[in-house]
Amino acid sequence: MSQTPTASLTTTSTGAAPLAVAAGSGAATWAMGALFERLVGTGDTAGELAASLVTQPPGAGSPLHVHTREAEAWYLLEGTMTYVAGAETFHLGAGDFIYLPRNVPHAFRVTGASPVRFLGLTLPGMVMDLYDEVGVPAGERRLPDGGVSAADVARWIEVGARYGLRVVGPPMPAVPPAS
Repeated sequence: MSQTPTASLTTTSTGAAPLAVAAGSGAATWAMGALFERLVGTGDTAGELAASLVTQPPGAGSPLHVHTREAEAWYLLEGTMTYVAGAETFHLGAGDFIYLPRNVPHAFRVTGASPVRFLGLTLPGMVMDLYDEVGVPAGERRLPDGGVSAADVARWIEVGARYGLRVVGPPMPAVPPAS
């Protein structure tokens, strides 16, 4: 017999109890031009894992960076993106998965005309807390207005250092729209 989650996050101090999360019940944050919908955070898992549904607009991208403390994994639900990880380039679409071990330089760019939506996992989970710190609570579960400013990027880099995030290169070039 399966159980349907009916409440928002159930937390424990040890992260040792099973956890089920009802759809749409976790905190939502607007950060870096994206929507982060928390499924589970470090306080729920004794720091072992964080998971969020992330929606990013077309053209969004990151500078080349490394995570010195966490591995990352993304499972794409909608949209397309290109990822540079180490010496490899990956073109990802709905249903594709990417795993990024710690200390591997990587950058991404959302491609296509529609937003990308993915399940983002960090192991251990602390770096997901970065987006709560640099962002603001989302008033609605939609992309924020306004995009990403230079001040947003500077704050992400500054605060990111405390989370073991280190920028090591420029963003990937923007992909021109298909004609």
